[in-house]
Parts: sequence; C-alpha cells; structure tokens
Amino acid sequence: MTADPLQTLEKNIGHSFANRGILLQALCHSSHSGAKASYERLEFLGDRVLGLLLAHYFYAAFPNDDEGALSLRLHGEARMSTLATVARALNLAHFIQSQTGLDIAGNDGVMADVVESIMAAIYLDAGLDAAKAFLERHWPLDADTVLHHQKDPKSCLQEWSLQRGLGLPKYRQVSKDGPDHAPQMTYEVKIEGYDAISATAGSRKIAEQTAAATLLKQLQERTYGS
Repeated sequence: MTADPLQTLEKNIGHSFANRGILLQALCHSSHSGAKASYERLEFLGDRVLGLLLAHYFYAAFPNDDEGALSLRLHGEARMSTLATVARALNLAHFIQSQTGLDIAGNDGVMADVVESIMAAIYLDAGLDAAKAFLERHWPLDADTVLHHQKDPKSCLQEWSLQRGLGLPKYRQVSKDGPDHAPQMTYEVKIEGYDAISATAGSRKIAEQTAAATLLKQLQERTYGS
C-alpha cells in the first residue's frame, strides 16, 4: 500500500486535519501551475496567530520582563531564520507544491512563509489551542538564549544597511500623544531607497525597536522573496 504523504506530514506536524484542503493550500506556492490559491493569505493570518501565541507565552513565562525585553524575546522566535529552522525540521520542502526546479529548500523566505501558513491552517482547522500545541511542540522556546544571544532589531537593521552601503538607518519622532504618565510615541525608521516604517509604543526605545523589526522583516522577505 502506498504511503499517504499528507498523513506523513500530519504525523510530523502533530495534527490530523479535519479539512485537508486547507493543508494543501498551505503547501501551495504561487509558482505552482495548478494552483487555484497559494499559501499567501494563510501566511498573512499565520503571522498574526504566531505573534499572539508568542506574546502570550512570554508574557506568562516572564512576569518581570518589561515591554522591551518581551519584544526582544518575541522578535527572536518570530524571525525568518527561526521559522526556516522549524520548517526544515518538519521536512516541509518535501511537501510544498511549486514550479519544477525552484529551490524551495534553500529559500529561507519560502520556508518561513509556509510555517506561518501551516500555523494558520491548524488555527482554522481546530482553533487556537491546536495552534498553541503546534508552537509548543516545534518551536525552540529557549527564551534566555533568545534574549541574551540575539541582537536587537535596531542592531540587525543597522548591520543589514551598512553591509549594503546604504548608511545608517534614520529614526525620527512622528508624534507623541496621551498624558505624561502614559504616553504613546510614534517613531519611524528610514533606509535610503526604501519606504519608511513607523511604530507606536509607550516609549521611544520600544517604538524604534518595533519599527526596526518590522522593516527588517520586510527587507528579508524581499531578499529571500517567494
């Protein structure tokens, strides 16, 4: 009897789908000739589900951390290289449908996108608890390692920009609202040749770090784009 490849993948993931159609969509790259719908919409949703689950995990696990420390932990676990590592551990490249000859296994951007797509597929198939189980089963949630050995987003963005001869990222305050005891500050970051990205937080440090993390993710997705 021929082995069912989806059953093998479900075993790797640790979740049996009631709706396998959504799993197939999560594995369909836009280059696939027979694609009616690629994983891109699912990736959009999965990014948000992953962010929520990681934020809740770190919020509960580290009650003494301030917003900045929590943001650094989350950034480390949601960055492209971490997601790509999870994807390769699950052998996802073997199951992705794409154009013949396309280097899927070597593309960190595609690998990361498909992990987020599968996160969304699990969430839609069985709810947030199932998505949480997927996270806890496969993510390297060694939070102290993430915090103490991962560069912060501003440092990573600066390194990316300087390596390409684009100079230092430029930050500026866009607005400041709210009372003095609970301000909401919006800062933007700009790199030559790219659109500015802004973020709002209760402090300048966190707003700048969040904006840097968002811009860095966009730049990495373009570099390893699907």
